[in-house]
Amino acid sequence: MRVDEYTFGRITIDGVAYEHDIVIEGGAIRNRKKGPSKPRQGEFGHTPLTPAENVPWDAKHLWIGTGAHGRLPVPDDFREEARRRGVELVMRTTPELVKLINEALPADTNVIVHVTC
Repeated sequence: MRVDEYTFGRITIDGVAYEHDIVIEGGAIRNRKKGPSKPRQGEFGHTPLTPAENVPWDAKHLWIGTGAHGRLPVPDDFREEARRRGVELVMRTTPELVKLINEALPADTNVIVHVTC
């Protein structure tokens, strides 16, 4: 898997462009469905990433791209759920995470990428 390009609001992976947040689980790419997290938008002024979403917990590592400027909120309860499950979180701005992915995405790693802010 290779990220060909990332610009604000768009990520291209292996020649396929996505203009929405994505989840990479076991090498498969799907849309991030933010609906379950929307009720907490008022706490953060922006829809956060919460454990209520369909989070790909079934790996040793979960890499999170927090957006172009790192503004995706990742609340304490999400971090605690990762600790409880024994999942190591790596959170970076999306441009930084893209570099890490292209350098070497470790086996047993799932990814959530926020493509805007």
